Amino acid sequence: MDTILEILETIKPGADFASSTDFIEEHLLESMEILQLVSELNDEFDINITLPYIKPENFKSVESIYNMVQEILEDE
Repeated sequence: MDTILEILETIKPGADFASSTDFIEEHLLESMEILQLVSELNDEFDINITLPYIKPENFKSVESIYNMVQEILEDE
């Protein structure tokens, strides 16, 4: 999960991702930042996050992003 947090902090420096429980609701991630995050996650974890995974509940917290990545890794 540390890697995901590092990626998030690179995308939006200064945002408090570590203590946030809902990145979308708290406006920590906007649509363009989510697209950038998807690209970074694809590269970092050598995965392909496809459209069915790009939904708000998968980008609410570090934990939800981590769970999505793990699910994709298990499916590949």
